[in-house]
Amino acid sequence: MALTVDAAETRYDTVSGAAPIVIAHRGASGYRPEHTLEAYALAIDQGAHYIEPDLVMTRDGELLARHEPMLARVDLNPDGSILMSADGEPVINRTDTSTNVWQLPAYADRLTVKTLDGTRVGGWFAEDFTAAEIRADVRAQERLRDLRTASNAFNDQFVIPTLQEVVSLARQKSVELGRTIGVYPETKHPTYFKAHTRAHGLPRMEDRLVEVLHASYGDSAAAPVYIQSFEVSNLQYLNTRTTMRLVQLLNASGQPYDFLLSGDGRSYADLAKNTDEGLKFIAGYADALGVNTSLVIPPLADGHLGAPTTLVSDAHDRGLEVHGWTFRAENIFLPSGFRSGANAAELGNMKDQVRAFAALGMDGFFTDHPDPGVAAVASFPEPR
Repeated sequence: MALTVDAAETRYDTVSGAAPIVIAHRGASGYRPEHTLEAYALAIDQGAHYIEPDLVMTRDGELLARHEPMLARVDLNPDGSILMSADGEPVINRTDTSTNVWQLPAYADRLTVKTLDGTRVGGWFAEDFTAAEIRADVRAQERLRDLRTASNAFNDQFVIPTLQEVVSLARQKSVELGRTIGVYPETKHPTYFKAHTRAHGLPRMEDRLVEVLHASYGDSAAAPVYIQSFEVSNLQYLNTRTTMRLVQLLNASGQPYDFLLSGDGRSYADLAKNTDEGLKFIAGYADALGVNTSLVIPPLADGHLGAPTTLVSDAHDRGLEVHGWTFRAENIFLPSGFRSGANAAELGNMKDQVRAFAALGMDGFFTDHPDPGVAAVASFPEPR
């Protein structure tokens, strides 16, 4: 494994020398509907070090934990109109609908189509509701409802939590368990929500985020907090507002949406390069990378893992941590060599998948299934 062992201590090839952190991706979202206090609490009980709330905004500027602005999403026709079923009902997208709002007659008139980061999408959008409306009436549902069928038993039970509630849970659990539980929020679609806040005279998403975090943790780089984004300019803005750790997310394809709007031609792949316009540029405003695992170990055509890249070591040379995403235990998400069979929903060997990436010195990883992730970390150290 990528660590050194001597009589005094075990040291990992992470930036800090500590074991990699386990980040509960949307909570224990492999077992409970994502972005609910119940999913976060289960993740903590399974041993996760950080819980990850994606953040969207309500009409009145509250930060809520949801994967996307759409509380429920509908499929569209090629012309961008809403696809209707034979009985005249909108066709619900079965992999991107995370609440029951589509079943609430009181809000039927809020179904709409918008442009989100250049793409037309339809659904019920968080920014068209007040926080009070969502809290009173809307309940979480399993987003991957046809894969994670067991989680459907929890549908319509759990409220949509605010950022403050997620932070309060982490702090409460830290006291109860005697270990620090951190929070790892993502600002979703910051350019999109910047337009929303300007139009309604609200504080920026980033300012509201910092307000909540500083009230709980102070303005400290040592706080158990990472703030992440797929865009760049909002992280640069945050870098002037807080000393908390910032994370540049890198996808395996495409480019930051704010780069597209500004005419900056750099892609995520360009930012991952060990150049002045890549990793050196990121190190000027961020503390870590959150990377698609394909940038660390690219998959082969047959689904097996290929040869590792130098991204982890290159980032470490720049003082940047590397956190990989996303590790999921179902066979459908695993590389070929770690699957348990042909059943897409059956759990495979995510533990050894994590170990393969941790061997490169990865500093942390996002996972929907914290328990095998924690088990993978607990299986360290091994002498080289």
